[in-house]
Amino acid sequence: MNFSSKLLEDAVAEFAKLPGVGQKTALRLVLHLLNQDKEDVEKFSKSVSKLRNEIQFCRVCLNISDHPVCEICASHKRDHTIICVVEDTRDVMAIENTNQYNGVYHVLGGLISPMDGIGPSDLEVDSLLDRLKENDVKEIIFALSATMEGDTTIFYLDKRLKSFDITISTIARGIAFGGELEYVDEITLGRSIATRVPYINSLSK
Repeated sequence: MNFSSKLLEDAVAEFAKLPGVGQKTALRLVLHLLNQDKEDVEKFSKSVSKLRNEIQFCRVCLNISDHPVCEICASHKRDHTIICVVEDTRDVMAIENTNQYNGVYHVLGGLISPMDGIGPSDLEVDSLLDRLKENDVKEIIFALSATMEGDTTIFYLDKRLKSFDITISTIARGIAFGGELEYVDEITLGRSIATRVPYINSLSK
């Protein structure tokens, strides 16, 4: 792609680094910004910079937050005896949108995937175990994507949690195998949370 400006080329190159954005889409986005008021472009730039520099991760659940402890973990209205284990922040948002869950979360930061070089030590597993040792937790809900990586992660976590006197459950499989949690519609995901089943029972289905 030939550019009439080095500044334009550099901007397109940066936008093209975003997931799912090719050069043509990046060019369209950059040209759109050029047609906006300078104040709007500066506001856009500042918001992205502020996001990167000031964003925090909740010290309790590891969810993205504006504060050291996120609003969910800080809320006295939530049931802190139930922890829903998810892959990342997108899954927290998906479950929250269902309005079917009132417990708290634990964000693993990924799934076990040997093919990608991701092992248990790369995930927030030890911090989950620490929460169980330090708090009165009655139930752990595995809400991970219905993929090979998700099932492998659940199997590993279940073994690590055997020594704790807690209920271990998983969301009902109204979600097709291979489905990513963030893309499941809110009604199906909400029902899967509400009708969760003991993990040991899910193995026989």
